[in-house]
Amino acid sequence: MTIETFKTLSHEKKLIEIKYNGNLLGSYERPSEQGGTKVPGDIFELYEFWVYLSDDEQTVIPSRRNPLDKGEQ
Repeated sequence: MTIETFKTLSHEKKLIEIKYNGNLLGSYERPSEQGGTKVPGDIFELYEFWVYLSDDEQTVIPSRRNPLDKGEQ
């Protein structure tokens, strides 16, 4: 599966892909879009891309780069 294909999935199907095919890499706090506070979650490796999943499972953000590569692992 490519990142482009993943982006077209419904939220529920994204969660299923992460659950069954994702590899948990670790915790990650992502800056909120409003600024200020950070949103806790996890980073998963999925196929050839990475996915941020918030702790409440409401935010799923795929990325071509691993945000944990900056020495946060």
